[in-house]
Amino acid sequence: MEREIEIRGDTIRLGQLLKLAGVVGSGGDARELLASGEVLVNGEPEERRGRQLHDGDVVSVGDVSLRVSPQSQPER
Repeated sequence: MEREIEIRGDTIRLGQLLKLAGVVGSGGDARELLASGEVLVNGEPEERRGRQLHDGDVVSVGDVSLRVSPQSQPER
């Protein structure tokens, strides 16, 4: 199952994205999850909580995939 996660700005750190998406509840939970080796970024294992993610990056945890996308701007 792939979900789009909209972010403000150009980048977001991996730990922040995991919290924003509700995959983990805290930074400590994110650290443990990343240490387990279960997190992939664009198909590659990632353990750094501070990894910068950009538009189009895909984070996979188990059967959940999160695609980073910019927050849509409201029409004026």
